Amino acid sequence: MTIQPRLVVTGREPDGTSVFVADQPGEPIAPAAFHGSEFYLLWGTEDGTAQVGTKSRQPKLFPYFPGAGGTRILLLRWAPRSSAPQQASDPAAEAAEAAETAQMLPGLLDVFEPGHAGMHTTDSVDYGICLEGELYLELDNGEEVLVTPGTVVVQQGTRHAWHNRSDQTALMCYVLIGAERDS
Repeated sequence: MTIQPRLVVTGREPDGTSVFVADQPGEPIAPAAFHGSEFYLLWGTEDGTAQVGTKSRQPKLFPYFPGAGGTRILLLRWAPRSSAPQQASDPAAEAAEAAETAQMLPGLLDVFEPGHAGMHTTDSVDYGICLEGELYLELDNGEEVLVTPGTVVVQQGTRHAWHNRSDQTALMCYVLIGAERDS
């Protein structure tokens, strides 16, 4: 059975009573540049220090990557590589896909390196949990590890890329915590 993303959010009434403030399905964002993949942006907090209490909070989803002290949680359903088009490169189409992605997911493409197949580096600590399928996590030295359901990856601001080389989708949950780079 395929996991269907869902968001449940709790909060507090002015008197301190706990309540549910949201219970809704995750809405997929599917930019063409990611060929069949679906992003489910679920929640995020403002940069700085997260706060709790009786004040109503709204999710901070953009920019895609949080600044220091901010957070994001999302599910990402990675399409298999076999679903990617096998046609020759078309610079105009690629530019249109990049513009669409920048509109749909502001800040996402800013960290990717041109000409390096998904390689990117972020100023964040990311917890990646594989829920379905499998992905390869590649580091900048070419080393790879196969990530399967139940695997937790702690990504500490290193250069990396994700690859779905299978013929099935893979579902990852990512918790991004904005950080300051010490070097």
